[in-house]
Amino acid sequence: MTDPLITAAREARQRARASFSHFKVGAALETTDGLIVTGCNIENATYGLTLCAERVAVFKAISEGHDSFRRIAVVADTEAPTPPCGPCRQILWEFAGDIEVILANLTEEKGRYRLSELLPLPFDARFLGKK
Repeated sequence: MTDPLITAAREARQRARASFSHFKVGAALETTDGLIVTGCNIENATYGLTLCAERVAVFKAISEGHDSFRRIAVVADTEAPTPPCGPCRQILWEFAGDIEVILANLTEEKGRYRLSELLPLPFDARFLGKK
């Protein structure tokens, strides 16, 4: 049976706006109370203003009042697992902490990791004298 979080990420991927790269990604972020918030990548012509699926999901969840997360699923149409990019790892660390990251493609789960495995030496508020 497929994890509902992966299913939600696959569905979110279908809404991606990837007119330039044609690389569609979906993400599904689970809050600690079990709510699933989705995101998809949204590109524009400058690329620099493009948002990844993971950041869309995080920002959407926060803007809807959620601030405690358990795990995130990321889905792309690739054979190898497609992990979050560096900026997404940083945003996930700052807003979600050491959550579980589930990587999947269109047909199967490809791996599960702790965010600390993907971002072993994170920069965060501790370095700014804040907790």
